[in-house]
Amino acid sequence: MSIYQQLADQFINEIESGQRVVGARMPSLRQLAKQQSVSMSTVVSCYQELESQGWIHSRPQSGYFVSPKRAVHATPQWVQFTSKVSQVKKSAPAQTLDPGPLGISTTANDEQSVVELERSFRRALRRIGDRLNHYPHIQGEPSLRSALADHYAKLDLCFTLDEVVVTSGCMSSIKTALEACTKEGDTIAISSPCFQGILELLGKMSRKIIEIPSLDDGIDLDQLESHLKHQRVAGAIFCTSHMNPQGISMSAKQKQRLALLANQYQVPVIEDDVYLELSYTTQTPLPAKYYDKGGYVLWCGSVSKSLSPGYRIGWCLPGRYLESYKSHFACASYGVALPTQLAVADFIASGQYAKHLKRRRHQLLNLRQQYLQYLGPNLPSDVKISSPQGGMVLWIQIPGLNHHTFAQAVANHRLDVRLGHLFSTLDLYTDCVRINIGYPLQGQAMADLKLLIRLIEQSR
Repeated sequence: MSIYQQLADQFINEIESGQRVVGARMPSLRQLAKQQSVSMSTVVSCYQELESQGWIHSRPQSGYFVSPKRAVHATPQWVQFTSKVSQVKKSAPAQTLDPGPLGISTTANDEQSVVELERSFRRALRRIGDRLNHYPHIQGEPSLRSALADHYAKLDLCFTLDEVVVTSGCMSSIKTALEACTKEGDTIAISSPCFQGILELLGKMSRKIIEIPSLDDGIDLDQLESHLKHQRVAGAIFCTSHMNPQGISMSAKQKQRLALLANQYQVPVIEDDVYLELSYTTQTPLPAKYYDKGGYVLWCGSVSKSLSPGYRIGWCLPGRYLESYKSHFACASYGVALPTQLAVADFIASGQYAKHLKRRRHQLLNLRQQYLQYLGPNLPSDVKISSPQGGMVLWIQIPGLNHHTFAQAVANHRLDVRLGHLFSTLDLYTDCVRINIGYPLQGQAMADLKLLIRLIEQSR
């Protein structure tokens, strides 16, 4: 066990035993580093670990304090079933509401990031010269690909700029990956529940699916291996870190085995890693791609969640499918907007992206605590609420929920939340709802959350 974890466990014991009461001020970072004769980075890691578990919270310019105990809610129970081939309905419900704060998984940039991004755009425009008279590089601007390679090398995920393709967001990356390594009529393995955007994409692309049950540490890899062994699937798509909508992450052991299965059975696995760098702890998890030796994992990411969805910047490491991937992407696109690529490259290379990520992770951690502390005492005790260690969504399971009454009430009030049935082709999650926690719990977000709680109570 690391030093910061030992120190965190010591504080947890003191809080549980009553030695540190609710509201008590924690030692400052400098005080604690001096008291324990440890580095500042160890102290920061300790406090971030305590924050992620809800034991302490920070107050701007005031320090850290012991958090009040919230009403204890169990986490959702994952339905276990024998997975079989199913078909996605192409007429999946479209979102017709005006976006609300609890609906789409997103958040806002802080003022410092906005200022630095504006500077990056100005620098990019000054450097662009007559490049605006030409189409962007089809594989992505070298400066952006190089910035991405340098950034992820610091996380021990190493690749060259020639191995990565820049796309218009993560869904664009995933769509091209499906075109590069599968065909119409193929069966694709996915997690259950699964982000509804992936389900809709598979339906539109005429792919069948096999839903693999979720577990506390990921998915049922034994069932996945059985399907691979019997050649029932032609590929797979899995979000591996801070899954949407579950909020759970595959353990390092699971990710390693997933990569080994892809290589053993020579079946492409598309890794949707859009939430990778939004971990609440100091340690960013490694993707399954890290363990991929034969190039069968196609790693897809973007800045849509970590920075801004409006920039439409994504990427893919297609591995052994690189040439096919580039060919399919070139057929569907003339590249990604050049000014945006250059600005994002500048933002990453200047070190501002890493600083932004640190602030965003802390912001999302505080927001998670706000939502959990409000939902805890205001929802019935038998309601189950996820406790994610990253990302920006909560998965809520409501025993005894009348799905039809609830769905009708949500529609009547034009409340923008995501109902559980959207995340599966199976009738398994009708008692669930997913909410975004990316906005401060005030104004419209607070009003919508109060309305959601009232509709849940009325629909049981």
